[in-house]
Amino acid sequence: MKKKESWMDRVIGSFLGNQDKKFQEILIDQEVVEDIIQIARESHPLEFAALLEGKIKKGVLKVDGLVFLPGETSDQGAVMKTFMMPLTTGTVGSVHSHPIPSREPSTADLQFFAKNGLFHLIIAYPYTEDTIQAYDTFGEMISYRLI
Repeated sequence: MKKKESWMDRVIGSFLGNQDKKFQEILIDQEVVEDIIQIARESHPLEFAALLEGKIKKGVLKVDGLVFLPGETSDQGAVMKTFMMPLTTGTVGSVHSHPIPSREPSTADLQFFAKNGLFHLIIAYPYTEDTIQAYDTFGEMISYRLI
């Protein structure tokens, strides 16, 4: 049964520009995850950050690429210059590494999530599929499936 939207939901969705950005399932291309693991390992002990490229079709968010922007990295964090993102890029969220075993988002991560997309990944040391955690724009854990 489809949930009926209130007039307030429609107004807020229209104002924020996310009325057509609803999805019930998230699919990530296996190659994207393999790239994320490889880049995190090569960047260690520094963090790395990238944007996730994808599209929403028929209620499915499919992530199929990475977008790298200029920025700065350290063992304490990674900063992307999001103002340099090309307008034609279909970004849907972000990914970054934590050079420690924690996948928990920091306060800075949560602020970034809220401003930059619908879906976010954190990969923690030792950088395997099992150390990746997904979050929504509010920092709540969500699930995804590899394809």
